[in-house]
Amino acid sequence: MAPSADNEGFPTTVPTTTVVVVGAGPSGLMLASNLLRYGTRVILLDDRPDRTTTGKADGLQPKTIETLKQLRLADELIRNGAKVHDISFWDSTPTHPLRRTGRQLHYPDHLVGASDPYILLAHQGMLEDVLIDDIEARGGRVQRNSPFVSVNKPPSGELEVVYEDISTKSKKTIHTKYLVGCDGARSKVRTFIPDAQLEGEMTNASWGVLDGVIDTDFPDLWSKVAVRSHTAGSILWIPRERGMTRLYVELSSTDGEKVDRAKATPEYVIARAREAMSPFRLEWKSIVEWFGNYVVGQRVARNFSDPENQIFIAGDAGHCHSALAAQGANTSMHDSFNLAWKLNLVSRGLAHPSLLSSYGEERRKIANDLIAFDAEHVAAFEKGEAALARNFDENIRFISGVGAEYTPGLLTKSGKRSGGVKAGSLMLPAKVTRYIDANPVDVQLDVPMLGQFRVYLFVPDVNAGKGFLDGFCEGVSTALREIGEKAAESYAEGPRGLAESDEYVQPDRYTTMSQVVTYGLVTQSSKSTFELADLPEVLQRSRWTVYLDDVEGCTAKWMGQLEEQQAGVVVVRPDGYIGQTATWTLPEGAAAAQWVGEYFTFCT
Repeated sequence: MAPSADNEGFPTTVPTTTVVVVGAGPSGLMLASNLLRYGTRVILLDDRPDRTTTGKADGLQPKTIETLKQLRLADELIRNGAKVHDISFWDSTPTHPLRRTGRQLHYPDHLVGASDPYILLAHQGMLEDVLIDDIEARGGRVQRNSPFVSVNKPPSGELEVVYEDISTKSKKTIHTKYLVGCDGARSKVRTFIPDAQLEGEMTNASWGVLDGVIDTDFPDLWSKVAVRSHTAGSILWIPRERGMTRLYVELSSTDGEKVDRAKATPEYVIARAREAMSPFRLEWKSIVEWFGNYVVGQRVARNFSDPENQIFIAGDAGHCHSALAAQGANTSMHDSFNLAWKLNLVSRGLAHPSLLSSYGEERRKIANDLIAFDAEHVAAFEKGEAALARNFDENIRFISGVGAEYTPGLLTKSGKRSGGVKAGSLMLPAKVTRYIDANPVDVQLDVPMLGQFRVYLFVPDVNAGKGFLDGFCEGVSTALREIGEKAAESYAEGPRGLAESDEYVQPDRYTTMSQVVTYGLVTQSSKSTFELADLPEVLQRSRWTVYLDDVEGCTAKWMGQLEEQQAGVVVVRPDGYIGQTATWTLPEGAAAAQWVGEYFTFCT
C-alpha cells in the first residue's frame, strides 16, 4: 500500500537544520544567502505563494550598494535600477505659487565619502530576485506557502519549529538550533521572545504611495524632489526603474486628524497629489502599478533575541518607521548581515555563544538611532524646505548607511590610533594597486565576504619594516594557531556553499593561511623595491592581498599620519566594520601580534 500524500500511518523523518529563517523579504533573503555562503545549513520559510512582483521597498543606499558589491550581487541591480544623485526642494506659500527653493547633491563627497554616492531605485522584487538566485545557486530555496505557527523549546536544547504546509493543509515540524524571524512588523516569531514588544509611538501622520509612469510638465521629474504645498501638504518624488516615478503623498500630518484607511484610495491620493503639484500638470500614462498607504510610527522591539540566544528577530520585526528616508530594507538587510556571520561561527563551535549577544546590542543601537532620526525627518517634512535641508545635512552620513556606527563592546575595541578609521565604523573606500597582477582595486571591495575577519598591515616601507612584519607574522601565527586549526577541521567537514560564479572569484585565494582570518599588507613601497619572496610566509601565502598604496592615499585615509618608522594594524570584522585599529613603532611587531590575538578572545 502506497503512503498517502501526507504520509499518514507511515513514520516520517523530522527535518533538522542549523537555522530556520521565517520570511523571504530583503532581511530573510539576505540572511539565508549569507548563511549558505558561509556553509551554514538553513531552511527559509515564507507564507506567500511567490516573490514580490511590484512596489514595496525601492531605495538602496550607498552602504547597501557597497555591501551588495562585496557579495558580488550588485551588477544587475546597478544596470537596471535608476540612480538619483541630487535632491531639489519646492515650496508654495499663500503669496507664491509652487517654486524651486533649493537643489543639492544627495551625498556630497566631503560629507559622506561613499564610493557610490547615489540612491539606487529598484522595486523590492528586483532585489529579491537577485538574492533568491544566489540562494538557489548555493543549493538553497525558499519554501513557499509555509506560514510559521509556533516554536517549542524541549529539554534537549534544540528548537522545534512548527509551520503549516498550505499545499497539504497540515502542520509540520523542523528541528533547529536557531530561529530568526524576518517576518515583518506583525512578526509572529517576536511573540515567542520574552519581553520583546515594540516600544515607541504611533502618530496620526499617514501617507499614500503611488508607482507609475507620469506625464507632467514639472521640470524636476528625474530628480528626487521634496515638495511642500501650503494647501495640500507634502509630496516626495523619487524616479524609478523602467521610466516610473514613485510619489509619497502626505494625507495627514503628525498632529493632524487621522485619515480613515478606507478613504485613502488611489483616486483620493492622486487627487491630493494633483492639488499639491498645482499649477503643474500631473497625469498617469498607464494604470498605477502599485499603491500602498501607511500610518507613521516609530517603534523598536525591547529585545532582539531570547535570553538563550536561540530565537532572534531582524528587519521590520525589530523596528518600524516611515518610508520617507528609504531606510527600511537597508537597515533590515544589515541586521541580517550582522547576524549571519555570528551564527556561522557559533554554530561551528568556533566562537563562544556569548558572541550572539552582540547582535542585539549592536543592532538595537542602530534601530534606536534610526527611530530618533525618522521622527526628526517626518517633522522636517511638515515644516518645509529649510528644516528638511537642515535635517539632511545633519544626518546625511547616517542616511547613506556609512555613518551607522557601533559603540565599544566585545567586537569594537579602542586602540592606539592617530587618525583614519576607528573601531565601530566601516572601512573607508580607497583605491590601491594589487601587487600580484598590477590591477587597481577598491580595498574595501577586493576581498570576498566569506565569513572571515581581515587583518590589514600598513607599513610605509617594506624594507624598513621587515622586522615589524617578521615579528608580527610569527607572533600572530602562534596566537591564532588553535582557532585556525579548529576552523580548518570545521570547514573541511562543512564547506562553504559555493556557486558557479565563485569560480571567477576564487575564494580559496583568501583563505590560504586561515579559514577565519585573511591577512593583507598595504605599503607605499614601489613594486620594484621588493619581491613577494622577501615577505614573511604569512604574507607570501596571502599574495592576492598585498597592495601598493600608489593611487589615492589609502594609508592616509585609513591610518591618518603614519610615519616611516611606524606601522598600522587594522582588524576588520566579517561584516566590514572595524574591530580595532592601532599604530605601532617598528620594533613592536610581536606586541602588535599579541594585541590582535587578544581581540579574538571570543573564539573557542
